[in-house]
Amino acid sequence: MNAVTAKLPHKMLIEIDRLIDAGWYANRSEAIRDGLREIIDKRKHLAMKNAVEEDIQWARNEKKKSDH
Repeated sequence: MNAVTAKLPHKMLIEIDRLIDAGWYANRSEAIRDGLREIIDKRKHLAMKNAVEEDIQWARNEKKKSDH
């Protein structure tokens, strides 16, 4: 793995530490990696959703053209 330096607000570190204390994560790195995975997955899902919606809109427009 590669190390990345990031500056986080103190309040965010407190929340991360609370998750660690509650047993959700073993350490800060694990918590941050999980958060980044969620962001990446969400963006991929959103991109796929947008592509599908664009395809549907294109198909509707093509249908309207052929109906005329």
